[in-house]
Amino acid sequence: MTAKVAILGASGYTGAELVRLIATHGQMEIAALTADRKAGSTMGEVFPHLRHLDLPRLARIEDVDFAGLDLVFCALPHATSQQVIAGLPRGVKVVDLSADFRLRDPADYERWYGKPHAAPELQKEAVYGLTEFYRESIRPARLVAGTGCNAAAGQYALRPLIAAGVIDVDDIILDLKCAVSGAGRSLKENLLHAELSEGYHAYSAGGTHRHLGEFDQEFSALAGREVRVRFTPHLMPANRGILATAYVTGAAQAVHDTLSQAYAGERFLEVLPIGELPSTRHVRGSNFCHIGVVGDRLPGRAMVVAALDNLTKGSSGQALQNANLMLDIPEHTGLMLAPCFP
Repeated sequence: MTAKVAILGASGYTGAELVRLIATHGQMEIAALTADRKAGSTMGEVFPHLRHLDLPRLARIEDVDFAGLDLVFCALPHATSQQVIAGLPRGVKVVDLSADFRLRDPADYERWYGKPHAAPELQKEAVYGLTEFYRESIRPARLVAGTGCNAAAGQYALRPLIAAGVIDVDDIILDLKCAVSGAGRSLKENLLHAELSEGYHAYSAGGTHRHLGEFDQEFSALAGREVRVRFTPHLMPANRGILATAYVTGAAQAVHDTLSQAYAGERFLEVLPIGELPSTRHVRGSNFCHIGVVGDRLPGRAMVVAALDNLTKGSSGQALQNANLMLDIPEHTGLMLAPCFP
């Protein structure tokens, strides 16, 4: 049986990435695509790399007939998803790619996003979408909240270590290098080629980045007490990718062994031999995450480095992985594309 799905916000990068992945899925049919300013256009006009696909025209959300749809991917801006999802039929499953349902406590959402949560009743049923750690809750869920791409990279590097107690949770430094597509497709002066290329800078420094809300929530739950990591993202002049470097206090061999054991059965998470480090170019365009561990020159300290594609494993690939579980489709379906190299 083929599942009928819609992508709301298909004119953005994550929407286009979903179309690219679903095109070779085999068990999903894209029945509706929406955009705001691009309504009436073909997907090929908005994204010429998709012009070979037979897809419905972009429409306004209010013009979509949701009857008969099995699942909706919501790739809309933050604060928009809450109201849109609240208006969808209860019988339609939803994977939300925005930040609107990631934080379980509505007060945390207001703190990090600066406005009250518009759908607190829906928040109660939302399941956090980090697939490898929540898949048994994701399978029966109606609403799944995709993680932040930075939050996913940092958690893949650190979750098993915090859960196993092999590192000092009071001494974690997380340094992320992030590609520009993570900022979305909207025109922004600081993301113009002339302003971004040949440069590299930190942003949201000093504990102000919104994905810290996810780190606080998830790491504290794992440790059973408050955990507050030091986290700084850096914008790099690349189209895709996140490289997360975590500096931890713990024995490198124990760190490597813990990660290897935790991810031994995971199709998309690859722990490299100890001493070998990953690169964003080795996971580009794929749903894979590569993780490396090296010891520090200071005894009892280690570095964990995780690389993933922010648009795939960090967002749209993760969303499709979750949707497969929700629709009782093999989890890896549509996601085994090899990385694009060089």
